[in-house]
Amino acid sequence: METKIKENIDNPEKLEQIYRGDKKSFQQTFFDIYPQIADSDIANFWKARLEFSNSNESKPEVRKIDVFFLVLICLSTGFLVKIPHFFDINLHNYFFYEKNVGLIILLGLSAYSFLTKNQVNYKHLINSIVIFGISAIYINVLPSNKDSNSIELAYLHLPFLLWSIYGLIYIDFDTKDKSKRIDFIKYNGDIAILSAIILIAGGVLTGITLGLFSAIDLQIEDFYFEYIVILGLVSAPIVATYIVKSFPTVSNKIAPIIASIFSPLILITLVIYLISILITGKDPYNDRDFLIVFNIMLLGVMGIIVFTISETSGNRIQKFNELTLLMLSIITLIINLIALSAILYRLGEFGFTPNRTAVLGSNLLIFGHLILIMIDLHRVNFKGKDINEVEITIAKYLPIYTVWTILVTFIFPFIFNFK
Repeated sequence: METKIKENIDNPEKLEQIYRGDKKSFQQTFFDIYPQIADSDIANFWKARLEFSNSNESKPEVRKIDVFFLVLICLSTGFLVKIPHFFDINLHNYFFYEKNVGLIILLGLSAYSFLTKNQVNYKHLINSIVIFGISAIYINVLPSNKDSNSIELAYLHLPFLLWSIYGLIYIDFDTKDKSKRIDFIKYNGDIAILSAIILIAGGVLTGITLGLFSAIDLQIEDFYFEYIVILGLVSAPIVATYIVKSFPTVSNKIAPIIASIFSPLILITLVIYLISILITGKDPYNDRDFLIVFNIMLLGVMGIIVFTISETSGNRIQKFNELTLLMLSIITLIINLIALSAILYRLGEFGFTPNRTAVLGSNLLIFGHLILIMIDLHRVNFKGKDINEVEITIAKYLPIYTVWTILVTFIFPFIFNFK
């Protein structure tokens, strides 16, 4: 970024293009190198522009209508989650929460997104309503069969599919602009961190509240957990979204710090973990539970890599962070190869099942994505490429995951005859 700014300091059009491509990185780099380019009139213009922008951002405008929509959506989401209680639905015979909890939360997030937009595209709104409606009907029409792996996979993958739809809503259905996809990934990292903070604060508040009422011999535990806690759990990501939109400087400061701290810690943990596997002789080829944990860990680390890259790219780039990400991608690729070989071994020994097929497919997708990310990170570290190229690679790959979730959700139950 530093080189780009210096080379184009006398090219206003190109400089504007660089700024729009990555505003945060541009701004931080610009102020770092400003003493070197202070003689330029264009540099002085940009300094004034960016300082003015910062002064505005320091005083975010809180719209009362957004607060009203926040409360409305949180209450509506809480009501939908309590449908089994209000209508006496037997949760043992009808898997309401397995089918609907992800759908309800993403519906709430999508509704809040539409309500807080400056201008609503009604075509996009109608398309979104239709997709959520079809999804709700489909998932609830599926048999409530606890012994069916293909149906359970549909339950698990539908939220990921609807997350993709929510992503389209978030970026205004602009599928051509890859930078908007990266903004959506950053947003997900931000709300994950803020939701965790909100839930921790909610847990502290719950303990204090129950303790205070218990001191005056009022037992409110059942009511509190049945209504307040449930409402808080489903509202946390919506409240986090409100904070991200209304107070962007909060998340912009927290998320990069979390990403910078945790990526090297996770790298160290993974290296120790792989060494421990060799020492203990744990075998993912014949230990099904260990293989499941292995794959869950792989998905988590992959998510952390994507989040860390998206947060690192928008801030001051340090060689240590870039090298850490490269090493982390290599270690994760090794884990992925072990998991893939174990899955293929189990397929050869025991044949295809819905679970094994789903795990194989997701591992192959992650394997391809990791290879591309690792290649780009190698170019960043050793060939002077911009880390934004890694972002583009991540953004281009996201639709492939969406296609996979559609396949597992809508096709797997029929391919495997609802088994």
